[in-house]
Amino acid sequence: MNFSAIRVIYRAEMLRAINTLFQTLASPVISTSLYFIVFGSAIGSRIQTVDGVPYGLFIVPGLTMLTILTQSVSNASFGIYFPKFNGTIYEVLSAPLSFFEALIGYVGAAATKSFAIGVIILITASLFVDLRIEHPFWMLTFLVLTCISFSLFGFIIGLWADSFEKLQIIPILVITPLVFLGGSFYSIDMLPPFWQTVSLFNPVVYLVSGFRWSFFEVSDVNVWTSLSMIMVFLAVCLIVVSWIFKTGYKLKE
Repeated sequence: MNFSAIRVIYRAEMLRAINTLFQTLASPVISTSLYFIVFGSAIGSRIQTVDGVPYGLFIVPGLTMLTILTQSVSNASFGIYFPKFNGTIYEVLSAPLSFFEALIGYVGAAATKSFAIGVIILITASLFVDLRIEHPFWMLTFLVLTCISFSLFGFIIGLWADSFEKLQIIPILVITPLVFLGGSFYSIDMLPPFWQTVSLFNPVVYLVSGFRWSFFEVSDVNVWTSLSMIMVFLAVCLIVVSWIFKTGYKLKE
């Protein structure tokens, strides 16, 4: 294992985040705080509880997951797209390191940034509501797995995209709608039966449900099902990234 190369890639990505600290950390935290004010305070005063949990408290896991998903995809996709854009990706490809080592460097940095954002958002949420976490271990498990899985997904998008426009298509047209319709602000039990069934085809429902269970022990689907779904998604992303590096798809063209 080439730890030196991994450390160089990881450090470069983290330094880029530090140099753009407002965009990387402050912007998503401010946006999420506005969600807390609008949905937690304004709408929360009209919706008392959901599944026995005060509404302002109920939306905390959903809002945290919303930000983590979008930031993981954004950080990882831009992290690998930028070397492609300026041509430095060929230095990485010609260096004596495997695809797995490069993957650890880029995805590890993106997941670290998303994890930090998630922790800051939870700390910020505790300023608005009396936050409680029934299962801290499960909360950390879902948080870490989600950061890694969606950073991998963002990494794939960054490898696939050959323009800044394509870099934004999947996050805007796919990720954001799935997150908003994934139970971030509501329980799918509140939907009509038809839309409840449709929602079960949305993978984000399982992430939000499992993450929310770790806080309040309430969920739309079984927590083991949620964990299984995210593990399957993680495995699929690893297989796709492995295939891209082995074939050179979008890397050596």
